[in-house]
Amino acid sequence: MHIGILKTGHTPPDLEPEHGDYGAMFRRLMAGEGFSFTTWSVVDGEFPDSPEAADGWLITGSRHGAYEDHPWIPPLEQFIRDAFEADRPIVGVCFGHQIIAQAMGGKVEKFPGGWSVGPQVYHFPDGPRTVQAWHQDQVTQAPEGAQTVASSVFCTHAALLYPRKAYSVQPHPEFDDAFVLGLIETRGKGVVPDAQLEQARDTVGAPLDDAALAHQFATFFRERRIA
Repeated sequence: MHIGILKTGHTPPDLEPEHGDYGAMFRRLMAGEGFSFTTWSVVDGEFPDSPEAADGWLITGSRHGAYEDHPWIPPLEQFIRDAFEADRPIVGVCFGHQIIAQAMGGKVEKFPGGWSVGPQVYHFPDGPRTVQAWHQDQVTQAPEGAQTVASSVFCTHAALLYPRKAYSVQPHPEFDDAFVLGLIETRGKGVVPDAQLEQARDTVGAPLDDAALAHQFATFFRERRIA
């Protein structure tokens, strides 16, 4: 199965030599699932010709807000709607989670409750899972027809299922501990409150459930379900 990765942001230059770009992170996360991948850098205006260019689509995270005025965001929203119409499954992570919701009529905002960074516990139907977080924006109103299938104390709509069309999550199963520590140094200082950065440093190293989410993504691509 051929998965197209729609890259919506760039990793910090100081971290990319060690960790790669967001496309490389998802290739590592999904290694062993039998997929092939092609990456389109939509943040740079590089788009597939049509949703039929791949069997399924994965939309990455980004430092940008879904509600911001960037020339690549409206065509990305239209591509998402076209993929729904073409019956190509979509998986979204963080910004990807938010832009799918916005494209389909939901609401994304800079959350007044602040930031969520480092390992966080999310409550899924089959139990709690710990996954890395790095966001202030979040989906505050789910689109009509989307089902909220995970939440946390900070994020009500932490995972959304659009039956047989899309599955998206707010946290980052593609982020390992070293990358989060790098984000704390390169993007966190002066942006995220110092106390939260210190708490994130203290909790990095907690056991993560990244493999469980990777399996969810693979199951959705293949079977249009998450369990």
